[in-house]
Amino acid sequence: MRLPKFLQPYAGLPKGIYVLFMVRVINSMGSFVFPLLTLLLTDKIGLSSDKAGIYVSLATMSYVPGGLIGGKLSDHFGRKKIMIISQGTAAILLIPCAFMGNSMLIPWILIIVGVLNGAAQPANSAMMADMTNPENRKTAFSFLYLGINIGFSIGPLIAGFLYRNYLPLTFLGNALASFISLTLLTIFVDESLPGKSKEERIINNEDEKAEEGSVLHVLIQRPMVIAFALLSSVYSFAYSQGNFSTTLQLKQLFGDNASKVLGSIYFTNGVIVVTMTTIIVYITKKYKPIFNVSLAGVFFACGFGMLYFISSIPLYLVSTVVWTIGEILNATNSGVYIANHAPMSHRGRFNSILTIITGAGAAIGPLIMGRYIKSYGVRMVWPLVFVVTMCSAGLMFMLHIRESRSKKSM
Repeated sequence: MRLPKFLQPYAGLPKGIYVLFMVRVINSMGSFVFPLLTLLLTDKIGLSSDKAGIYVSLATMSYVPGGLIGGKLSDHFGRKKIMIISQGTAAILLIPCAFMGNSMLIPWILIIVGVLNGAAQPANSAMMADMTNPENRKTAFSFLYLGINIGFSIGPLIAGFLYRNYLPLTFLGNALASFISLTLLTIFVDESLPGKSKEERIINNEDEKAEEGSVLHVLIQRPMVIAFALLSSVYSFAYSQGNFSTTLQLKQLFGDNASKVLGSIYFTNGVIVVTMTTIIVYITKKYKPIFNVSLAGVFFACGFGMLYFISSIPLYLVSTVVWTIGEILNATNSGVYIANHAPMSHRGRFNSILTIITGAGAAIGPLIMGRYIKSYGVRMVWPLVFVVTMCSAGLMFMLHIRESRSKKSM
């Protein structure tokens, strides 16, 4: 049977990518805890929005030390080892949370889990870059992103219904999914850390050649990448409000039904990703990754900005469709841009540093907006998100123009 034209590129990817696809489906399907963290802190534990924002920001920022450690270790000891050790330990720590009721120890344990998951992230991204090249990288990244969202379209929907009466199962299910995915990784995926012979080979992309020196030295030589990451942090700030501020707004509007509405939003997000990713990637494949990322900002701004005007569930789902298109554009192009500019000798460290920069907006977003909401109300979040995200999108487009001109002049 012949695949549709827009699906055909997925047929020629490296074998390890297909295993990582299944790993991501299972992990995302079992991602029950963190999507419900804001609701857990405010509803079950009883924290105010500003205090909950502090814990959500700490949980998000916990990826910073984990990413720095994981990036360094994955470049020296291997991507696979770091992923297994860090994610396995995180899964073990989730188990006692199921039996701790409404204890304040739970958010602190989840912060430690965030550190461990953060250590796995640069190793995961580096492994993806190791297995691909500039020609098939965008297809591979979009394929794995699709895997995340196949699982994520189902997992949080289940979690939303488990939350009210079976909260312990969210922790246990999350841990079980991690153990299953790590078993697949252990058995079917080989270590991808490039050896010296691979680092020294001639490759087509000059930016990916191995280099000497610290990661900061290498990064400073790529100012366009630093600018890209800083602008991307504004996107992550906007996206974090899709979880934090939207949850508080839904709780205000729908009370005890907020978790179910939130589950429906996540389900809609997942369905759009699953059905539209391959089509959007096919339509935008002729454009450079940085142009597609600038376009993503417009969809983020419009999708979240419209929440200022709406209060009905159907319109929340319309908003979800709009910002999800931005998510698809950003997720399938941002990682490709970074991978195409990261020397293979520094991939783990490069991904850790840039992930920290791009994720800074998500880390501080709940902390800032928790206080902002206390002063101005949750509805006033969305005009602010619209303005800052549109400005970032415009600057990202200017970065695209400058990069295109510099390459033409070479």
